[in-house]
Amino acid sequence: MPLHVLIIPDKFKGTLTAAEAAEAIARGWRSERPGDSLDLLPMSDGGDGFGEVTSALVKARIQYVKTVDAAHRPCVARWWWEPRRRIAIIESAAVIGLAMLPPKQFHPFQLDTLGLGAVVRAAMKRGARRCLLGIGGSATNDGGFGLARALGWEFLERSGKSIEQWTGLNRLERICAPRRRRWFSSLVVATDVQNRLLGARGASRVYGPQKGLRLQDFALAERCLNRLARVVQRELGHDFAREPGAGAAGGLGFGLMAFLKAEMQPGFGLIARQASLERRLSAADLVITGEGAIDRSTLMGKGVGQVGRRCRELKIPCIGLAGMMDISAGKGAGFTQVRALTELTSVAQAKARPACWLERLARRVARGSEIRGPKSEIRRPKGSRRGGMGLIAKSR
Repeated sequence: MPLHVLIIPDKFKGTLTAAEAAEAIARGWRSERPGDSLDLLPMSDGGDGFGEVTSALVKARIQYVKTVDAAHRPCVARWWWEPRRRIAIIESAAVIGLAMLPPKQFHPFQLDTLGLGAVVRAAMKRGARRCLLGIGGSATNDGGFGLARALGWEFLERSGKSIEQWTGLNRLERICAPRRRRWFSSLVVATDVQNRLLGARGASRVYGPQKGLRLQDFALAERCLNRLARVVQRELGHDFAREPGAGAAGGLGFGLMAFLKAEMQPGFGLIARQASLERRLSAADLVITGEGAIDRSTLMGKGVGQVGRRCRELKIPCIGLAGMMDISAGKGAGFTQVRALTELTSVAQAKARPACWLERLARRVARGSEIRGPKSEIRRPKGSRRGGMGLIAKSR
């Protein structure tokens, strides 16, 4: 009996976009089960690929603007524009993303969010009323300092001297606001984390190491962001540092709330609403999701983990496909089964030809199933190796 399969992967970071991953899974599945109906829904939780995924849902067109990356190197950045509803879509990772920089060439103390300012200005000049901004995947840890400076905010020492690098924020005495404080009627920020700005679970200590912060760097980074937070609280009248999501993207979440009056939303929830996910889930007999690594971080608010949990609530079988996996994390996220490219090949080969190996993995998973009975039961065929589907599809 044919199944209706919802394929909803995130990116396989550094190798496949969410759309490329969805197509690879679909090709593999169709080769074994051509009679199934496939619904492809690439997703993003606010990081790399947010612009591509969101623009496809709202039918926005790509735009370009000259700016600088996190290291102040000139670049041409993408953003997206939907004129009928005047919606701008901005992806921070496409401007100040870690993946845009040569590995280990820059330290986070040398990087900031200044380049985002040109993109915000371009969207405003086009006439955007609503802006959707995904902030995952950044290379920065500046608390939004660079973006604020690009939009006219001044950060001053006691002497009145302007602070031009975020590592000088420990000397911050006062801030001066620009004439324009609100750039859009609505600025919605998509993020996959709820961390606050400071402390053991804050921006520097949790996410700083993957960007290059070392143990000996934490003290200065924390002093600078703590001083920024205290002065902002004193002068703007709100403790933004304690808001959930303030620590996202090296504190960019904090800066967007404080300096641009942004509203923080979970990235997966934003995409889910735009894509009518609940309706598409209700029509599915089986869900296939995936990302580069299904591990403990999958359980911490990331979209793939949320898909698994929602499927468990709705009693829909859900398969997780990954480059690499942690079986315990997969079970915690509610997947019926988790499979990885490393079952088929080495990590190096999987990274070299990710679409090919993901297609093969999807084909293997589809081959390990058979259909029985009026309720579209999917079970591991008799005699199949351990690791087959072992699923029961949702009754139609």
